[in-house]
Amino acid sequence: MTIEESTDRLDGTDALPRQQQLIVSLFGLYARQRGGVLAVADLIALLGDLGAEEPAVRSAVSRLKKRGLLNSARINGVATYAPSEQLIRLLQEGDTRIFTPRRAAAGDAWLLAAFTVPESQRNLRHVIRSLLTRRGFGSVTPGLWIAPEWLFDSTWNELERQGLTGYLHFFRAEPLGDAEIRDRVENAWNLPALQELYCDFIDRFDPLLSPWTGPGERPPDLEAYRAFVPLVTLWRRLPYLDPGLPLEYLPDPWPGQVAADLFRRLTEVLEEPAKRHAESRLSTTAAP
Repeated sequence: MTIEESTDRLDGTDALPRQQQLIVSLFGLYARQRGGVLAVADLIALLGDLGAEEPAVRSAVSRLKKRGLLNSARINGVATYAPSEQLIRLLQEGDTRIFTPRRAAAGDAWLLAAFTVPESQRNLRHVIRSLLTRRGFGSVTPGLWIAPEWLFDSTWNELERQGLTGYLHFFRAEPLGDAEIRDRVENAWNLPALQELYCDFIDRFDPLLSPWTGPGERPPDLEAYRAFVPLVTLWRRLPYLDPGLPLEYLPDPWPGQVAADLFRRLTEVLEEPAKRHAESRLSTTAAP
């Protein structure tokens, strides 16, 4: 599977069209502290501030409901939506991988995943390969995949949800030589494509940083909101594709470090004013 294909299948939400991705981000950023519920009218207002028209917003919300990611309800006569259990799990895991990404050290153990699928169920091979790719695994051979050990729990949980645990066996592996592991990393992951994705992210968002980092310089709330929601939405895929591989095994310099620092610094500048703007738009949301 190419990295271009895998970027469409990362955390279960990145295969969605752009407006649906933005809606997922809005629920992750602003709904949970309000009981997880957003009124339809508030979604229209929030997406309108990002350039979306009302019919497109209603269509995107409807499609997310059909995919099982949103549930609808009327509260005090107001039409509302809340994330499904599936989306709640994705958002909870995303909190860790997006805002506090983890990076393995060169001496840490690796996780090996081996799978076999009967010929009569060969369609599951693509399903399993896609799942492992979006979890950050690299491919050693078609049936043997590798990742930092700490990815086991989240991977196993998703396999359980999809009823696929019976097809895989996991092993803890110790590195036996830096040169050998470095070669394996280069073969298992498409590092040039990852570098390109990181560089694209830096090129897009680095110009936002300098105007707002001087003494007393802070963006207006609406401007911060219009930058912060796309920032989170586009960053979300990168910590899944790059599962925190040891820097010793990556090209030097590794743009992932620069991109992560840029995301952190922009979050520090944008998060609070963006939240103020969102809350001003959410004042009419029905209380659960």
